Amino acid sequence: MFIKLNEETNPFKKRINMSETQIIAVGFVVIILTGALLLTLPFASRSGDSVGFVNALFTATTSTCVTGLVVVDTYTQWTLFGQIVILILIQTGGLGFMAIATLFSLLLNKKIGIKQRLIMSESISAESMAGIVRMMKKIIIGTVFFESMGAAFLSVRFIPEFGLANGIYKSIFHAVSAFCNAGLDLMGQKQPYSSLISYVGDPIVNITICSLIVIGGLGFTVWDDLLHFAKRRKLKLHTKLVLIITGALILTGAVLIFLFERNNPKTIMNMSVHEKFFASIFQSITPRTAGYNTLDIASMTNASIFVIMILMFIGGSPGSTAGGIKTTTFGVLVLTARCVLRGSSQVNVFGRKITSDHMLRAFAIVGMSIGIVCIGIALLFVFDDLDFKAAVFEAISAFGTVGLTMGITPSLSSASKIVLVCLMYFGRVGIITALLAIARNQTDYADRVSYPKEGVLL
Repeated sequence: MFIKLNEETNPFKKRINMSETQIIAVGFVVIILTGALLLTLPFASRSGDSVGFVNALFTATTSTCVTGLVVVDTYTQWTLFGQIVILILIQTGGLGFMAIATLFSLLLNKKIGIKQRLIMSESISAESMAGIVRMMKKIIIGTVFFESMGAAFLSVRFIPEFGLANGIYKSIFHAVSAFCNAGLDLMGQKQPYSSLISYVGDPIVNITICSLIVIGGLGFTVWDDLLHFAKRRKLKLHTKLVLIITGALILTGAVLIFLFERNNPKTIMNMSVHEKFFASIFQSITPRTAGYNTLDIASMTNASIFVIMILMFIGGSPGSTAGGIKTTTFGVLVLTARCVLRGSSQVNVFGRKITSDHMLRAFAIVGMSIGIVCIGIALLFVFDDLDFKAAVFEAISAFGTVGLTMGITPSLSSASKIVLVCLMYFGRVGIITALLAIARNQTDYADRVSYPKEGVLL
Protein backbone atom coordinates (compact mmCIF):
# COMPACT_ATOMS: atom_id res chain seq x y z
CA MET A 1 0.00 0.00 0.00
CA PHE A 2 1.43 3.34 -1.08
CA ILE A 3 0.47 6.74 0.27
CA LYS A 4 0.85 9.65 -2.12
CA LEU A 5 2.05 12.79 -0.43
CA ASN A 6 1.30 16.17 -1.91
CA GLU A 7 3.27 19.36 -1.21
CA GLU A 8 1.05 20.22 1.75
CA THR A 9 1.47 16.85 3.50
CA ASN A 10 5.04 16.03 2.47
CA PRO A 11 7.44 17.89 4.78
CA PHE A 12 10.36 17.18 2.45
CA LYS A 13 8.78 19.19 -0.39
CA LYS A 14 7.82 22.22 1.60
CA ARG A 15 9.66 25.32 0.62
CA ILE A 16 11.43 27.17 3.36
CA ASN A 17 9.68 30.50 3.66
CA MET A 18 12.25 33.04 4.77
CA SER A 19 12.11 36.82 4.72
CA GLU A 20 14.78 38.92 3.02
CA THR A 21 16.36 39.80 6.37
CA GLN A 22 16.50 36.14 7.37
CA ILE A 23 18.13 35.12 4.09
CA ILE A 24 20.80 37.81 4.55
CA ALA A 25 21.40 36.80 8.18
CA VAL A 26 21.55 33.07 7.39
CA GLY A 27 23.65 33.71 4.28
CA PHE A 28 26.39 35.34 6.33
CA VAL A 29 26.34 32.42 8.79
CA VAL A 30 26.75 29.91 5.95
CA ILE A 31 29.66 31.87 4.45
CA ILE A 32 31.36 32.20 7.84
CA LEU A 33 31.01 28.50 8.66
CA THR A 34 32.26 27.50 5.19
CA GLY A 35 35.29 29.75 5.60
CA ALA A 36 35.93 28.40 9.10
CA LEU A 37 35.91 24.81 7.87
CA LEU A 38 38.38 25.66 5.09
CA LEU A 39 40.69 27.44 7.52
CA THR A 40 40.71 24.47 9.91
CA LEU A 41 42.37 22.35 7.22
CA PRO A 42 46.01 21.57 8.10
CA PHE A 43 47.37 22.91 4.79
CA ALA A 44 45.76 26.30 5.50
CA SER A 45 48.37 26.83 8.26
CA ARG A 46 52.10 27.22 7.67
CA SER A 47 52.87 24.81 10.52
CA GLY A 48 50.85 22.03 8.89
CA ASP A 49 48.71 21.70 12.02
CA SER A 50 45.10 22.79 12.23
CA VAL A 51 44.63 26.12 13.96
CA GLY A 52 41.52 24.76 15.71
CA PHE A 53 37.86 25.48 15.02
CA VAL A 54 37.48 28.46 17.38
CA ASN A 55 40.45 30.32 15.91
CA ALA A 56 39.33 29.43 12.38
CA LEU A 57 35.79 30.57 13.16
CA PHE A 58 37.13 33.84 14.58
CA THR A 59 39.27 34.45 11.49
CA ALA A 60 36.43 33.58 9.11
CA THR A 61 34.10 35.92 11.01
CA THR A 62 36.55 38.81 11.13
CA SER A 63 37.12 38.38 7.38
CA THR A 64 33.48 38.01 6.31
CA CYS A 65 32.32 40.75 8.68
CA VAL A 66 35.24 42.87 7.40
CA THR A 67 36.44 43.60 10.91
CA GLY A 68 40.18 43.00 11.11
CA LEU A 69 40.58 41.67 14.66
CA VAL A 70 42.95 38.70 14.54
CA VAL A 71 43.91 35.99 17.02
CA VAL A 72 46.83 34.91 14.81
CA ASP A 73 48.97 37.00 12.48
CA THR A 74 47.59 36.73 8.96
CA TYR A 75 50.95 36.38 7.21
CA THR A 76 52.88 34.18 9.63
CA GLN A 77 49.99 31.81 10.39
CA TRP A 78 48.28 31.21 7.07
CA THR A 79 49.62 29.67 3.89
CA LEU A 80 48.83 31.11 0.47
CA PHE A 81 45.71 28.91 0.41
CA GLY A 82 44.57 30.26 3.78
CA GLN A 83 45.28 33.85 2.76
CA ILE A 84 43.28 33.46 -0.47
CA VAL A 85 40.36 32.01 1.50
CA ILE A 86 40.54 35.07 3.77
CA LEU A 87 40.72 37.41 0.76
CA ILE A 88 37.63 35.79 -0.81
CA LEU A 89 35.77 36.08 2.50
CA ILE A 90 36.73 39.77 2.73
CA GLN A 91 35.49 40.49 -0.78
CA THR A 92 32.29 38.51 -0.25
CA GLY A 93 31.61 40.13 3.11
CA GLY A 94 32.45 43.61 1.89
CA LEU A 95 30.23 43.55 -1.18
CA GLY A 96 27.61 41.26 0.34
CA PHE A 97 27.00 37.74 -0.86
CA MET A 98 24.08 38.89 -3.03
CA ALA A 99 26.45 41.01 -5.11
CA ILE A 100 28.64 37.95 -5.65
CA ALA A 101 25.55 35.85 -6.49
CA THR A 102 24.44 38.52 -8.95
CA LEU A 103 27.84 38.45 -10.61
CA PHE A 104 27.64 34.70 -11.16
CA SER A 105 24.04 34.99 -12.42
CA LEU A 106 25.10 37.61 -14.95
CA LEU A 107 28.11 35.56 -16.06
CA LEU A 108 25.91 32.46 -16.49
CA ASN A 109 23.17 34.54 -18.15
CA LYS A 110 20.60 33.41 -15.58
CA LYS A 111 17.36 35.26 -14.95
CA ILE A 112 17.15 37.14 -11.67
CA GLY A 113 13.72 36.83 -10.06
CA ILE A 114 11.67 39.13 -7.85
CA LYS A 115 12.80 37.41 -4.63
CA GLN A 116 16.45 37.85 -5.53
CA ARG A 117 15.85 41.52 -6.37
CA LEU A 118 14.19 42.08 -3.00
CA ILE A 119 17.17 40.53 -1.21
CA MET A 120 19.56 42.68 -3.26
CA SER A 121 17.76 45.89 -2.34
CA GLU A 122 17.70 44.88 1.34
CA SER A 123 21.39 43.98 1.35
CA ILE A 124 22.53 47.41 0.10
CA SER A 125 19.82 49.43 1.88
CA ALA A 126 18.30 50.56 -1.43
CA GLU A 127 15.06 52.56 -1.34
CA SER A 128 13.36 50.17 -3.77
CA MET A 129 14.15 47.28 -6.04
CA ALA A 130 13.57 49.35 -9.18
CA GLY A 131 16.77 49.19 -11.24
CA ILE A 132 18.47 47.11 -8.54
CA VAL A 133 20.19 44.75 -11.02
CA ARG A 134 21.59 47.71 -12.94
CA MET A 135 22.84 49.19 -9.67
CA MET A 136 24.45 45.89 -8.72
CA LYS A 137 26.33 45.91 -12.04
CA LYS A 138 27.59 49.41 -11.26
CA ILE A 139 28.64 48.31 -7.76
CA ILE A 140 30.64 45.38 -9.13
CA ILE A 141 32.28 47.47 -11.86
CA GLY A 142 33.01 50.30 -9.39
CA THR A 143 34.51 47.87 -6.89
CA VAL A 144 36.82 46.33 -9.48
CA PHE A 145 37.84 49.81 -10.66
CA PHE A 146 38.65 51.26 -7.23
CA GLU A 147 40.40 48.13 -5.99
CA SER A 148 42.46 47.91 -9.21
CA MET A 149 43.46 51.57 -8.95
CA GLY A 150 44.36 51.11 -5.29
CA ALA A 151 46.44 48.03 -6.07
CA ALA A 152 48.23 49.89 -8.86
CA PHE A 153 49.21 52.76 -6.55
CA LEU A 154 50.27 50.44 -3.72
CA SER A 155 52.39 48.38 -6.11
CA VAL A 156 54.58 51.45 -6.65
CA ARG A 157 55.69 51.07 -3.03
CA PHE A 158 55.35 47.32 -2.47
CA ILE A 159 57.04 45.94 -5.63
CA PRO A 160 60.43 47.60 -4.92
CA GLU A 161 60.20 46.43 -1.30
CA PHE A 162 58.87 42.86 -1.67
CA GLY A 163 59.68 41.92 -5.27
CA LEU A 164 57.45 41.70 -8.34
CA ALA A 165 55.13 38.75 -7.57
CA ASN A 166 54.96 39.28 -3.81
CA GLY A 167 54.59 43.05 -4.25
CA ILE A 168 51.67 42.69 -6.67
CA TYR A 169 50.00 40.13 -4.40
CA LYS A 170 50.35 42.35 -1.33
CA SER A 171 49.05 45.34 -3.31
CA ILE A 172 45.91 43.45 -4.35
CA PHE A 173 45.33 42.02 -0.87
CA HIS A 174 45.65 45.38 0.90
CA ALA A 175 43.60 47.23 -1.75
CA VAL A 176 40.72 44.77 -1.34
CA SER A 177 41.05 44.78 2.44
CA ALA A 178 41.09 48.60 2.59
CA PHE A 179 38.20 49.12 0.17
CA CYS A 180 36.09 46.55 2.02
CA ASN A 181 37.04 48.23 5.31
CA ALA A 182 38.48 44.96 6.60
CA GLY A 183 41.90 46.02 7.89
CA LEU A 184 43.54 42.61 7.60
CA ASP A 185 47.16 42.88 6.48
CA LEU A 186 50.15 40.83 5.39
CA MET A 187 52.81 42.98 7.04
CA GLY A 188 53.64 40.16 9.42
CA GLN A 189 56.43 39.47 6.93
CA LYS A 190 58.15 42.46 8.56
CA GLN A 191 56.84 42.05 12.09
CA PRO A 192 53.75 40.14 13.32
CA TYR A 193 50.71 42.28 14.21
CA SER A 194 52.51 45.43 12.98
CA SER A 195 49.77 46.56 10.54
CA LEU A 196 50.99 49.64 8.60
CA ILE A 197 53.08 51.22 11.37
CA SER A 198 56.21 51.20 9.19
CA TYR A 199 54.41 53.40 6.63
CA VAL A 200 53.33 56.14 9.05
CA GLY A 201 54.83 58.90 6.90
CA ASP A 202 54.55 57.29 3.47
CA PRO A 203 52.29 59.51 1.31
CA ILE A 204 51.52 56.84 -1.30
CA VAL A 205 50.40 54.20 1.21
CA ASN A 206 48.56 56.67 3.43
CA ILE A 207 46.66 58.47 0.66
CA THR A 208 45.80 55.24 -1.18
CA ILE A 209 44.61 53.32 1.87
CA CYS A 210 42.67 56.29 3.28
CA SER A 211 40.99 56.96 -0.08
CA LEU A 212 39.91 53.32 -0.43
CA ILE A 213 38.54 53.26 3.13
CA VAL A 214 36.51 56.46 2.62
CA ILE A 215 35.18 55.45 -0.81
CA GLY A 216 34.20 51.99 0.42
CA GLY A 217 32.54 53.48 3.50
CA LEU A 218 30.37 56.04 1.68
CA GLY A 219 27.78 53.50 0.55
CA PHE A 220 26.72 52.23 -2.85
CA THR A 221 23.60 54.42 -3.05
CA VAL A 222 25.82 57.47 -2.55
CA TRP A 223 27.98 56.29 -5.45
CA ASP A 224 24.92 56.04 -7.66
CA ASP A 225 23.67 59.48 -6.66
CA LEU A 226 27.07 61.10 -7.29
CA LEU A 227 27.29 59.31 -10.63
CA HIS A 228 24.04 60.93 -11.78
CA PHE A 229 24.81 64.35 -10.32
CA ALA A 230 25.86 65.79 -13.70
CA LYS A 231 22.46 64.91 -15.15
CA ARG A 232 20.21 65.70 -12.18
CA ARG A 233 22.18 68.69 -10.84
CA LYS A 234 21.07 67.82 -7.33
CA LEU A 235 21.85 65.33 -4.60
CA LYS A 236 19.51 63.34 -2.41
CA LEU A 237 19.21 64.23 1.26
CA HIS A 238 20.86 60.93 2.19
CA THR A 239 23.92 61.73 0.05
CA LYS A 240 24.24 65.24 1.48
CA LEU A 241 24.11 63.95 5.05
CA VAL A 242 26.63 61.19 4.35
CA LEU A 243 29.16 63.52 2.71
CA ILE A 244 28.87 66.27 5.32
CA ILE A 245 28.94 63.96 8.36
CA THR A 246 31.80 61.88 6.92
CA GLY A 247 33.89 64.97 6.26
CA ALA A 248 33.09 66.46 9.67
CA LEU A 249 34.01 63.27 11.52
CA ILE A 250 37.30 62.86 9.65
CA LEU A 251 38.33 66.48 10.21
CA THR A 252 37.23 66.61 13.85
CA GLY A 253 38.85 63.27 14.65
CA ALA A 254 42.16 64.24 13.01
CA VAL A 255 42.35 67.58 14.84
CA LEU A 256 41.54 66.03 18.21
CA ILE A 257 44.00 63.15 17.80
CA PHE A 258 46.73 65.59 16.78
CA LEU A 259 46.05 67.80 19.80
CA PHE A 260 45.94 64.86 22.22
CA GLU A 261 49.04 63.14 20.81
CA ARG A 262 51.33 66.06 19.94
CA ASN A 263 53.17 65.79 23.29
CA ASN A 264 53.13 61.99 23.49
CA PRO A 265 56.70 60.66 22.94
CA LYS A 266 55.31 57.16 22.31
CA THR A 267 53.37 58.28 19.24
CA ILE A 268 53.84 61.47 17.20
CA MET A 269 55.82 63.91 19.39
CA ASN A 270 59.17 63.15 17.77
CA MET A 271 57.82 62.79 14.22
CA SER A 272 58.27 65.24 11.38
CA VAL A 273 55.43 67.60 10.44
CA HIS A 274 54.23 65.54 7.48
CA GLU A 275 54.36 62.32 9.54
CA LYS A 276 52.22 63.94 12.25
CA PHE A 277 49.76 65.06 9.58
CA PHE A 278 49.42 61.63 7.97
CA ALA A 279 49.30 59.83 11.34
CA SER A 280 46.49 62.05 12.62
CA ILE A 281 44.44 61.77 9.42
CA PHE A 282 44.99 58.01 9.17
CA GLN A 283 43.97 57.37 12.79
CA SER A 284 40.82 59.45 12.23
CA ILE A 285 39.79 57.61 9.05
CA THR A 286 40.64 54.03 9.93
CA PRO A 287 38.19 53.72 12.88
CA ARG A 288 35.41 54.21 10.28
CA THR A 289 35.74 51.12 10.03
CA ALA A 290 38.91 49.70 8.53
CA GLY A 291 41.18 48.56 11.35
CA TYR A 292 44.56 49.50 9.90
CA ASN A 293 46.81 51.57 12.13
CA THR A 294 50.06 53.48 11.69
CA LEU A 295 50.40 54.23 15.42
CA ASP A 296 50.53 51.79 18.33
CA ILE A 297 46.98 52.09 19.71
CA ALA A 298 47.99 50.92 23.19
CA SER A 299 50.53 53.77 23.41
CA MET A 300 48.01 56.51 22.62
CA THR A 301 46.58 58.81 25.29
CA ASN A 302 43.26 58.04 26.94
CA ALA A 303 41.71 61.09 25.27
CA SER A 304 42.66 59.83 21.79
CA ILE A 305 41.43 56.32 22.60
CA PHE A 306 38.09 57.77 23.69
CA VAL A 307 37.81 59.71 20.40
CA ILE A 308 38.60 56.53 18.46
CA MET A 309 35.93 54.63 20.42
CA ILE A 310 33.31 57.20 19.39
CA LEU A 311 34.41 57.04 15.75
CA MET A 312 34.32 53.23 15.82
CA PHE A 313 30.82 53.19 17.27
CA ILE A 314 29.52 55.61 14.61
CA GLY A 315 31.24 53.77 11.76
CA GLY A 316 30.56 54.27 8.06
CA SER A 317 27.42 54.82 6.01
CA PRO A 318 24.41 52.58 5.19
CA GLY A 319 24.74 50.22 2.25
CA SER A 320 28.54 50.35 2.39
CA THR A 321 31.34 48.00 3.34
CA ALA A 322 31.56 49.64 6.79
CA GLY A 323 29.92 48.84 10.13
CA GLY A 324 28.86 50.83 13.20
CA ILE A 325 25.54 52.54 13.84
CA LYS A 326 26.17 54.49 10.58
CA THR A 327 26.76 58.16 9.86
CA THR A 328 23.14 58.92 8.97
CA THR A 329 21.89 57.41 12.23
CA PHE A 330 24.29 59.68 14.10
CA GLY A 331 23.17 62.60 11.94
CA VAL A 332 19.48 62.02 12.68
CA LEU A 333 20.25 61.91 16.42
CA VAL A 334 22.12 65.22 16.25
CA LEU A 335 19.36 66.86 14.20
CA THR A 336 16.70 65.57 16.61
CA ALA A 337 18.63 66.93 19.58
CA ARG A 338 18.93 70.30 17.84
CA CYS A 339 15.19 70.24 17.17
CA VAL A 340 14.44 69.59 20.86
CA LEU A 341 16.76 72.39 22.00
CA ARG A 342 15.06 74.82 19.61
CA GLY A 343 11.63 73.78 20.82
CA SER A 344 10.62 72.73 17.32
CA SER A 345 8.23 69.87 16.59
CA GLN A 346 9.77 68.99 13.23
CA VAL A 347 13.27 67.89 12.24
CA ASN A 348 14.11 69.80 9.07
CA VAL A 349 17.36 69.86 7.10
CA PHE A 350 18.17 71.08 3.58
CA GLY A 351 14.52 71.93 3.01
CA ARG A 352 13.40 68.41 3.84
CA LYS A 353 11.62 66.88 6.83
CA ILE A 354 12.96 63.83 8.66
CA THR A 355 10.00 61.56 9.38
CA SER A 356 9.19 60.29 12.86
CA ASP A 357 9.73 56.70 11.62
CA HIS A 358 13.35 57.51 10.79
CA MET A 359 13.87 59.17 14.17
CA LEU A 360 12.42 56.18 16.02
CA ARG A 361 14.54 53.80 13.98
CA ALA A 362 17.68 55.84 14.72
CA PHE A 363 17.02 55.81 18.47
CA ALA A 364 16.21 52.09 18.33
CA ILE A 365 19.47 51.31 16.50
CA VAL A 366 21.56 53.30 18.98
CA GLY A 367 19.76 51.90 22.01
CA MET A 368 20.03 48.28 20.90
CA SER A 369 23.63 48.76 19.79
CA ILE A 370 24.62 50.15 23.18
CA GLY A 371 22.82 47.23 24.82
CA ILE A 372 24.59 44.62 22.68
CA VAL A 373 28.00 46.22 23.27
CA CYS A 374 27.38 46.41 27.05
CA ILE A 375 26.41 42.73 27.15
CA GLY A 376 29.56 41.90 25.18
CA ILE A 377 31.76 43.92 27.57
CA ALA A 378 30.19 42.22 30.58
CA LEU A 379 30.77 38.76 29.12
CA LEU A 380 34.41 39.61 28.34
CA PHE A 381 34.88 40.46 32.02
CA VAL A 382 33.18 37.20 33.02
CA PHE A 383 35.41 35.01 30.85
CA ASP A 384 38.72 36.90 31.16
CA ASP A 385 40.47 39.14 33.67
CA LEU A 386 40.86 42.16 31.37
CA ASP A 387 41.81 45.78 31.73
CA PHE A 388 38.61 47.85 31.62
CA LYS A 389 39.75 50.22 28.87
CA ALA A 390 41.10 47.43 26.68
CA ALA A 391 37.91 45.35 27.05
CA VAL A 392 35.60 48.25 26.19
CA PHE A 393 37.80 49.16 23.23
CA GLU A 394 37.80 45.55 22.00
CA ALA A 395 34.03 45.17 22.23
CA ILE A 396 33.31 48.44 20.41
CA SER A 397 35.90 47.56 17.77
CA ALA A 398 34.26 44.18 17.18
CA PHE A 399 30.71 45.55 17.02
CA GLY A 400 31.78 48.43 14.77
CA THR A 401 33.61 45.89 12.55
CA VAL A 402 36.72 48.02 12.90
CA GLY A 403 39.52 45.69 13.90
CA LEU A 404 41.62 48.07 16.00
CA THR A 405 42.87 46.56 19.23
CA MET A 406 44.97 47.40 22.25
CA GLY A 407 46.75 44.07 21.85
CA ILE A 408 44.56 41.71 23.87
CA THR A 409 42.88 39.75 21.04
CA PRO A 410 45.36 36.84 20.68
CA SER A 411 45.41 36.18 24.45
CA LEU A 412 41.62 35.93 24.88
CA SER A 413 39.98 32.70 25.96
CA SER A 414 37.82 30.70 23.56
CA ALA A 415 34.66 31.94 25.28
CA SER A 416 35.68 35.60 24.84
CA LYS A 417 36.53 34.93 21.20
CA ILE A 418 33.01 33.59 20.67
CA VAL A 419 31.64 36.76 22.30
CA LEU A 420 33.60 38.87 19.80
CA VAL A 421 32.41 36.63 16.96
CA CYS A 422 28.81 37.41 17.91
CA LEU A 423 29.54 41.14 18.19
CA MET A 424 31.20 41.17 14.76
CA TYR A 425 28.25 39.32 13.25
CA PHE A 426 25.68 41.71 14.72
CA GLY A 427 27.79 44.66 13.64
CA ARG A 428 28.15 43.54 10.02
CA VAL A 429 24.68 42.16 9.36
CA GLY A 430 23.10 45.09 11.18
CA ILE A 431 21.42 45.06 14.56
CA ILE A 432 17.95 45.63 13.09
CA THR A 433 18.41 43.01 10.35
CA ALA A 434 19.74 40.42 12.79
CA LEU A 435 16.98 40.93 15.35
CA LEU A 436 14.25 41.02 12.69
CA ALA A 437 15.59 37.74 11.34
CA ILE A 438 15.31 36.21 14.80
CA ALA A 439 11.86 37.66 15.44
CA ARG A 440 10.64 36.79 11.91
CA ASN A 441 9.32 40.38 11.61
CA GLN A 442 5.74 39.36 12.40
CA THR A 443 3.15 42.04 13.09
CA ASP A 444 2.15 41.95 16.71
CA TYR A 445 -1.49 42.20 17.77
CA ALA A 446 -0.69 45.35 19.78
CA ASP A 447 0.36 47.16 16.59
CA ARG A 448 -3.20 46.86 15.29
CA VAL A 449 -4.76 48.36 18.40
CA SER A 450 -4.84 52.07 19.18
CA TYR A 451 -4.69 52.86 22.90
CA PRO A 452 -5.50 56.16 24.68
CA LYS A 453 -2.53 58.56 24.96
CA GLU A 454 -0.95 59.44 28.29
CA GLY A 455 2.21 61.39 28.98
CA VAL A 456 5.22 60.36 31.02
CA LEU A 457 7.86 62.46 32.76
CA LEU A 458 11.22 62.65 30.93
